[in-house]
Amino acid sequence: MKILIVGNMGYVGPVLTKHLRRSYPQAALIGFDAGLFAHCLIGSTPLPETCLDRQVFGDVRHLDKNLFEGVDAVVNLAAISNDPMGNRFEEATLAINYKAAVELAAAAKRAGVRSYVFASSCSVYGCAEEGAKQESSKLDPLTAYARSKVMAEKELIPMAEERFTVTCLRFATACGMSDRLRLDLVLNDFVAGALSLKKIVVMSDGTPWRPLINVEDMARAIEWAVTRGTDQGGNGLVVNVGSNEWNCQVKDLANAVAQAIPGVEVSINKNAPPDKRSYRVSYDLFKQLAPKFQPLSDLKSTILELKEGLERARFNDQAYRESQYMRLNVINKFREAGLLTDNLEWSWSMNKADVVR
Repeated sequence: MKILIVGNMGYVGPVLTKHLRRSYPQAALIGFDAGLFAHCLIGSTPLPETCLDRQVFGDVRHLDKNLFEGVDAVVNLAAISNDPMGNRFEEATLAINYKAAVELAAAAKRAGVRSYVFASSCSVYGCAEEGAKQESSKLDPLTAYARSKVMAEKELIPMAEERFTVTCLRFATACGMSDRLRLDLVLNDFVAGALSLKKIVVMSDGTPWRPLINVEDMARAIEWAVTRGTDQGGNGLVVNVGSNEWNCQVKDLANAVAQAIPGVEVSINKNAPPDKRSYRVSYDLFKQLAPKFQPLSDLKSTILELKEGLERARFNDQAYRESQYMRLNVINKFREAGLLTDNLEWSWSMNKADVVR
């Protein structure tokens, strides 16, 4: 089996790469990434790309057709991956998260790839105060990031056929430890604040609902999507990925971190304007289709995993919200140095991929 992981040098990619290497020791694993966050490593672990057979550097908007030679499955993780970046760079967000995702699938299909897995998001439900949202529920994308996922899904599913399965995984909000840790994710941010500041600052009034999923469980779901048969959801599938038990309010997440890490103060901005990004999600379909790939992590174990991982890395950065662990900061620094264009392309040509073994 040969698997191409597009966007492998972000937050999810290192965890997925290691997971697939463990699950399929003999598989050929190829990474493709622009390298924007390649340097954003934490701790002193080996480069996660050592688990790959090949790493290709390039922009997903400029694909080389030779990239798909002999590939059985493509996993697309490439994205402008949070709301602040999406709102600041909306044109690039649509180009990468939507247009390039569709073009990538089309190129893969032409090349004879049999499985295409797209990392989508439960944020497509937007403001959903009543009940847990199912895959058939009305979508209400409130941000450029969420809109880009909706637009991609709408064009990807019709491409599916018997010899080309398409799986759009609407993930809950990611959390947990990774070699390229992000602290611009709600639970990760709270644990970092608890360790470095002995304080958790909740920017909202704490009432919004957020479903969560550990990044390790995301990797397990992607493995299922890569290998699933058409008897598990058909040729084209959109499915929520997470667990019903992980539908939490933000204030409850903060309190859970404070309970796991003693001596931490929780500060909630009760005067904050309402955060409309609030949704609960049903994961019943995923449980039905993939009973052997259900999430294994819970809230407490993930908090402790983050705590132990950060402590191993000797993390104690009180200004972590200004650090490289917040992805928008990385983008801004590259742009200030003249290394990135307004469309978030390297200022030198990357139209032809460079291969590093």
